[in-house]
Amino acid sequence: MKAGQDALLHETDPAVQDRSKAPASWRIALPHSAAAVPVARALVRTALAELEHTADGDTAELLTAELVANAVEHTAGGTPIELVVELMPTGCQVEVHDPDPVPPADLTRPGMEPPDPWQEHGRGLLLIRALSSSCGHRPTGSGKAVWFRLPAVPAPRRSPE
Repeated sequence: MKAGQDALLHETDPAVQDRSKAPASWRIALPHSAAAVPVARALVRTALAELEHTADGDTAELLTAELVANAVEHTAGGTPIELVVELMPTGCQVEVHDPDPVPPADLTRPGMEPPDPWQEHGRGLLLIRALSSSCGHRPTGSGKAVWFRLPAVPAPRRSPE
């Protein structure tokens, strides 16, 4: 068999195709400050740009910013927070790890009272519940992880030129 034929067979090998659909993930420690929010948004934007069929980037950035801002605002400073972005063929999952083991109060309880329209705060978790396909939290060895998932959406079709 010639080298060119071997390469062609290798490219059509199901095992090679399965690896290309394997999840990709990014993990980064962020400062426990407001500066973490734009860094987290940029990481999510860059990660989602890597895939042709992916989740809605604007929504992913918005919800990531909410999770990171909540972690910075509602946990004690000093310990970095961690952002984990996982991309899968079915969509993406974003997690924010922080050192506080106390779960976010209204994340998974949809029956809570709506936020006061005159207050600046109180809508982040509502947005996460409303815009994600699922969300939640889990304990970790050093605190908790709060997460959301977004489904994959087809890439827009380009018109023929």
